[in-house]
Amino acid sequence: MPKEDMISNMAGSCLMGRARLLTRVLTGIYDDELRPFGLKATQLNLLVVVAQLGPVRRIEIGRMIHLDPSTLTRNLQVMLNNGWIEEVADDEDGRGLPLQATRPGMTLLEKVSPAWECAQGKAGRLLGADGAALLRKLSSGLFGTAPGRV
Repeated sequence: MPKEDMISNMAGSCLMGRARLLTRVLTGIYDDELRPFGLKATQLNLLVVVAQLGPVRRIEIGRMIHLDPSTLTRNLQVMLNNGWIEEVADDEDGRGLPLQATRPGMTLLEKVSPAWECAQGKAGRLLGADGAALLRKLSSGLFGTAPGRV
């Protein structure tokens, strides 16, 4: 295959490139709506996970949503500093205390809910009903799977 054809094929059909493009566009939609609350889409996602599963260990969060340790640590630190989540003492080995949402964190979730609904509507219109359903279907089996083993 000639070099130009190979590059054209990679540019036009790369699934990873297309998925990352979609992710950047969707993240921008949610970030725009959440900005007045001092919250980013990535932090909202983490706050929802902690609120839903907490107390939950960092390693479990990272595994569940496929987030690398440095990105996870950076975002969790912002959330800890803002008082949206807190560490919970436990009787285990002391490595990586579990996290849970705080009252201010839960209040924040309530306050951002209309903005999230607005972003959700914009994202839904962008994807269309079939695209949104396909995205939910494709991602539903990925929570907690090992990277590269999906």
